[in-house]
Amino acid sequence: MSILIKNGTVVNEDEMFKADVLIADGKIVEVGPSLSVGAGNVQVLDATDRLVIPGGIDPHTHLQLPFMGEVAADDFYIGTRAALAGGTTM
Repeated sequence: MSILIKNGTVVNEDEMFKADVLIADGKIVEVGPSLSVGAGNVQVLDATDRLVIPGGIDPHTHLQLPFMGEVAADDFYIGTRAALAGGTTM
């Protein structure tokens, strides 16, 4: 299945611009104005007045960190499983 994100504001490391984003087989294949795809197995998402940003990752974590008399809720096992699942805190 392909996904076409229409009319969003794309944000990357150095600019913001209005564009559509086409995703096929889980990968971004095209970014540009007024993209269209033929009929088929395509999900179209309207991103008008929305930001379209790259996937976020959380490279910073606190597993079992003591802080002010408390300990972070995630232990090593749970935190590792969350990381493997591709989780993010953004």
